[in-house]
Amino acid sequence: MADGIYILANDVVADQLIALVNSIRANAGEIPICILPYDNNIDEVRSLLKTWRDVTLFEDIQCIQKWEDFSIQIWQSHPTLREAWTTEAGFVVNRLGMHRRFCGFEGPFERFIYLDADTLVLDSLEPIFQSLADHDFVVYDFQHKDLTHVFQHDSPKLREVFSPERLEKEIFCAGMFASKRGLFSDAQLEDLLERLCQGEAALLYGNAPDQSILNYMVMRSHIASLNLALHWSGDRRTGNSVTSSHFEERDRQVYDHGKPLMYLHYIGLPSTIFRQVSAGSNVTFPYRDTFLFYRFLHAPEQQPQYRYRSKPYDAPPRLTTKLMRKLRQVLDFLATKSFRHRQL
Repeated sequence: MADGIYILANDVVADQLIALVNSIRANAGEIPICILPYDNNIDEVRSLLKTWRDVTLFEDIQCIQKWEDFSIQIWQSHPTLREAWTTEAGFVVNRLGMHRRFCGFEGPFERFIYLDADTLVLDSLEPIFQSLADHDFVVYDFQHKDLTHVFQHDSPKLREVFSPERLEKEIFCAGMFASKRGLFSDAQLEDLLERLCQGEAALLYGNAPDQSILNYMVMRSHIASLNLALHWSGDRRTGNSVTSSHFEERDRQVYDHGKPLMYLHYIGLPSTIFRQVSAGSNVTFPYRDTFLFYRFLHAPEQQPQYRYRSKPYDAPPRLTTKLMRKLRQVLDFLATKSFRHRQL
């Protein structure tokens, strides 16, 4: 296949996946879509595939295992996280399933766009594919303004490997990127792994493990990358993160100072709230109406009609909730004290 879209998902994000697929079909056309399974919790995803046209599930177990092994070896070489992530059950990589996005480099599409499931496509993706004519890796975000969520910013190793100039312009968010099949050869991967195991793993950031590794892979390999947020002029460029509070929702679109967004990334919002609102809970979050429109695009009659007063998803606990928590803490303390007294 020539062009396609990969989405990393499982049943936990099923409501978000429905909204994303609907938004792609509504705004980007009939481009093929392939779901990368985050883990084996995909029964609901498999059921959804029966209702969609030209949406498949990535089931190349050998490819998945290859990239998971690659990622595990990297994190096992990390000077501090190797010990922190070792449990009685063994070494457990933080959010290992997130690294499965790397399978896109060996999947069915010659050119592809990868999207996290907590995303909505709101305009044509053709400019992204057009940019792949001259570049091997394309992003469109403002992550370059915040190094701390990509690399271990205080690591002495970081600026030994990458210059300050590169760190100011080349880092990116791994929630949306475009690239090509076969971008990394096995020889390149072996070279990268060797460098990491020899000490460069110290610059990786464990709280965004896949994002840190992907940035390292692209930058260390000196791949011809392009960030449209730095390339496009201000009259075309928009934000794309839900953390931007100035966006405006109207006419089933989201605007940044009058300019329509290409995509909206609900980054940082817990997946549980999307399932809650889809099931009828009146939980509010930024640009909720846009999510609900695409979640129930083909079944508007099923969209919940909220009967109770709304509550922000990040609202602080009510006073009664705080008092009950405090009471439970006191009772637990007294029970423990009584048990110790009996033991004496």
